[in-house]
Amino acid sequence: MPATVAILTFNPFQENTYVIYDETGECVIIDPGCYEAHERIALESFISENNLRPVRLLNTHCHIDHIFGNHYVSSRWKLELEIHQGELPVLEAAPEISRFYSIPAGDPSPAPGRFIAGGETIAFGHTELKALFTPGHSPASLSFYCKKENFLIAGDVLFRESIGRTDLPGGDHDTLIRSIKTQLFPLGDEVKVYPGHGPATTIGHERQSNPFL
Repeated sequence: MPATVAILTFNPFQENTYVIYDETGECVIIDPGCYEAHERIALESFISENNLRPVRLLNTHCHIDHIFGNHYVSSRWKLELEIHQGELPVLEAAPEISRFYSIPAGDPSPAPGRFIAGGETIAFGHTELKALFTPGHSPASLSFYCKKENFLIAGDVLFRESIGRTDLPGGDHDTLIRSIKTQLFPLGDEVKVYPGHGPATTIGHERQSNPFL
């Protein structure tokens, strides 16, 4: 059975939370954006109904819409948060950013239990994801690539016919374009891309049709 990518869209920013699992029942939760109580219930219900066992909690990056559910997931399934070390200042700034958007921050994210380096393999069940260092939208964003199943969890690096914004602290347009062209494009045109917002796409479609690239 191939790995399954489940998408749950949460919070006022319409952020895509990903649950990736295989036949072993082990799963990773990437960018839990569950903000309201009913969103947390939806995530827990999905995991329960599919008899899954969360074993890792990952953030592609630490903008608030991607970390609203970190505390809940970490507490509910006793998981340590894993991020790139370069995202730590973004994580620590989350309460201030929430105030800027006039959105109550809710339960604060736990501090990371470990840091993920670019090139590292994230293993669970029979599945492996390779962490790709893709900064530009944020200082140290990671994308997670499954070579066996030919898909990529891209965070806010690459969207269908768009790219991540670069006007937030730590963002840089040239760095983002370089990340996409050197880290993502070489993966191949058939790779399916699951972004942090909006519908899925492919590397090939973005190579041909993305006006920013």
